Order: sequence, then C-alpha cells, then structure tokens
Amino acid sequence: MDNPLTWRLERAAYRTQHISILVNSILLEHLARRFARRPAPRVPKPVAQLVRGRLADLLDRDLANVEQGLYPRELLFQLPIATYMRNLPSMMRDLPRTVRRIRKGNYQDLPGEVDVERYPPYYRRNFHWQSDGYLSHHSARLYDLGVELLFHGTADIMRRQIIPPITHYLRDTRPASGSRRPGARLLDIACGTGRTLKQLATAHPDLRYHGVDLSPYYIHAARKLLADVEEATLLVENAENLPYIDGYFDIVTSVYLFHELPKNARRRVFDDAYRVLRPGGLLVVEDSAQASESAAILSILGSFPDEFHEPFYRCYLTDDLAALARQAGFVVESSEPHLVAKVVVARKPGR
Repeated sequence: MDNPLTWRLERAAYRTQHISILVNSILLEHLARRFARRPAPRVPKPVAQLVRGRLADLLDRDLANVEQGLYPRELLFQLPIATYMRNLPSMMRDLPRTVRRIRKGNYQDLPGEVDVERYPPYYRRNFHWQSDGYLSHHSARLYDLGVELLFHGTADIMRRQIIPPITHYLRDTRPASGSRRPGARLLDIACGTGRTLKQLATAHPDLRYHGVDLSPYYIHAARKLLADVEEATLLVENAENLPYIDGYFDIVTSVYLFHELPKNARRRVFDDAYRVLRPGGLLVVEDSAQASESAAILSILGSFPDEFHEPFYRCYLTDDLAALARQAGFVVESSEPHLVAKVVVARKPGR
C-alpha cells in the first residue's frame, strides 16, 4: 500500500465498522425473534467457534485482497448505510405481516396484480418469507438490507470474493501491449438489485457488463444502482434460456442463485452458461456453502430451510456446484469456502 500509516488506520476503521454492524444486526435479530416468538436455533459450541473462525478468516481475506491489488480499498466501505437506515423503519413495519405469513405457512402470498403465470412454478413464492417474494418494488427496496442483516454485515464481503479470480483472469489474458482485451463482456446471471455488478464495476470499470434476472422489479432497482456505469445492459430474462448467441461472453458470474432452484433447473442454468461463454472463458459462481466443503457446519446450514422458506435448499446442500460445473463441460480450477458461502471457479475448455 502507498501509505502504511493510512492503511493501518483504514484497517482499524474497517474492523470497527464491521463490529458495529455485527452488534447492531444481532440486536435487531434478537428483537425481531422476540416479537415473532421464534427462538434462535441452538448451535453446538464447536460449530459456533468454527463459524467465528471463518468470519475472522473472511475479514482477513477481504483486507488481503485489497493489499494484493485484487480490488480497490473503497469496496471495504461501500455499504450504503444511510440508505439502509432509511429503509429499516419500512422493514420493521413489515414484520407483523411477515410473522402472520410464517404462522400460516402462506408461501404464496404474492401481489394480486402480478400475473404469476409468467414465471416458472418454483419462482411463484416468497422466498425467505419476504413480502411479495421477488415481485414488487417494495421487495426490491428492502432485499439488500434484509440480506445484510441476515448475514450480520458480511453479505457484500462474501459477494466480492468472486472478484479476485476475475482480476487474475484479466491479468492473465491481457494482450502483450499491456491493455486488457477490448470490450471484454461479463454476464451476471440472476443479478438481482445489482449489488454484485456494482462492486465488479468499481473494481473493473473497463468491462462491458450485462445482467439478467427474472424479476422486473429487481432489474428496475439494478438499473438505478448502476446508472453511473457506462457499459451496463440489464434484461428481464430466465437464466435457463439466456437470450445471447453462443460464445458471446468472456466471463459469466452468478451469486446466490442455485440454492433457490430445483435440481433440474440448476443443470439447465449451468448448461446455458456454458453455451454463452466463449472457449477459454471464465465462470465464477458463488452460493451457499455445501456438504462437500463445509460438512462441519451442516448443523447451521441445515437449519436454514426450517427458519426460512427455502424449499430446494436441502437438495442443494448435497448437489455440489463444482460437480455440476464439470457435468456441464467446465474445467473446475477451485472451490473454496468463505464463511457460509463458497466460490467455484471454472473455465470453458478451448483457446
């Protein structure tokens, strides 16, 4: 780093920020559970210690990635705290409605004005018991706040662990002149509100970004978030049948999609990702940890579908993403855990 003293101060500020978010998110979770009369799942002490160790490793990795130039230091402080604070009262007002939905098991409590027949059957539900599922502007506005509270301020940290393999790939494929490949295209499958694309564009502003998502409301939110990104095209499309020609993209990413898909849909998405990626192109997938690399914390992972409406999650835990990538034709380079997530890096064979 250019100024060691400045970097030490930034490291201290980063850890202070995270401790503050962690404490406040745990407090909010406790209050919400008391209101809903839903006790927290009991976690064995060895498992809790392991998760705390994984958290420390994740924070250390985040700082190390900046030190190594794999992404810019500004990402360490990119959480939109002011926006989240403005949205928090709306989330709290929504809590009674969510509690009633949970108690009734009403996972199809969706907006009446939405034509749900336009969407695959597996999508016609309110994942996580969140109001309106993925089918309203209200849901899109509160989603990122809810995910950060769920993961106690580490959701964006886990998301940006897809950036280092992309940085390495771009360095490795840089032409002899020193410039990156002109017009390199990146597709983010199930881009949601655009949080991952925003971090990617901050790290690599010279790429041409594309994103697809089934929710028009989340695409609307992503367009607002990415309004200052010069090359960003966002479409409402199904990841099982992508609207692109073969070999169109240099890089394909996906973050937190596959655990919400049925088994066959997961395979179709991998197959189409393979199709639209050029030979030699890079695939980077992040999602929930699985039994293959995180058997020691399965007691925590296994409680997730009991707490939230995640009907395909139990199957997902043993449906290894690296194996799915290989079945689709990819050559897997790595599969690494990051707290309660994992990142799989693969290449499409060929030049």
